[in-house]
Amino acid sequence: MSKGKVLVMGSNATRIEIQGGGTGPTGQYLNETVVPMLALVGAGYEVLLATPSGAKPYIDPASDAVQHFGGDEAAYQRGKDFFANDPSTNTGRTLRSVIEEGLDKYAGVFAPGGQGPVVDLMQDPDAGEILRHFHAAGKPTALLCHGPIVSISAMPRASEFRAALIQGDRVKAAELAKGWQYAGYRMTVYSASEEKPIEENILHGKLYFNMPETLDLAGAKTTVGPDFEPHVVVDRELITGQNPRSDHPMAAKLIEALDRASLAP
Repeated sequence: MSKGKVLVMGSNATRIEIQGGGTGPTGQYLNETVVPMLALVGAGYEVLLATPSGAKPYIDPASDAVQHFGGDEAAYQRGKDFFANDPSTNTGRTLRSVIEEGLDKYAGVFAPGGQGPVVDLMQDPDAGEILRHFHAAGKPTALLCHGPIVSISAMPRASEFRAALIQGDRVKAAELAKGWQYAGYRMTVYSASEEKPIEENILHGKLYFNMPETLDLAGAKTTVGPDFEPHVVVDRELITGQNPRSDHPMAAKLIEALDRASLAP
């Protein structure tokens, strides 16, 4: 018997804006998606992956490698097979359809990273509605790597906030962030120094904004640990992991929170 159901919010983005015009390739990270999903299933929870368009997330090729699974070839192949073939990852569900069906049936919500969510989920109104629901209910909310930037979507004018960042108007962005549901929350996110190798070797350009500064500008209390080392922060219902290597420890904290909530009177 299932302990409950967890909604996984995926990204449909394949390109991200870089300074000076143009875009670079992006997507969602494989291990950040499947490691927590498999951990949840192993702990007795059901999972369902949904995206803004209903199309399956595009996996960033940079993440499709055994190194992101601790060098464990069997774990890598299991993860690839799960993403390719498991019914939970092939539903074709949109975030809107999940909302219309009812969010109360979900015990928690999770958004993996890769830079894809910085493009779409960060400003997606349906993602924002989902996060506001889980925030109001105090239900476990887990965001990994670039995933914590999805919390911005809870702002009523998230797309304007993001546009202000790209325009370099921090004053306007701070004004738009007033009343953000996660202001004052402690969290972590992919650091600017971790971003640098991607900017230099994959994007060949700089992003318009970095993740910790953006969350701090919005009102979060962001901390980052050493580059590419596991780091997880828990504050109230929110569980954030800093980078790809935080996949297992973030999943463990999410399962702890879900189990605790299921035992609450």
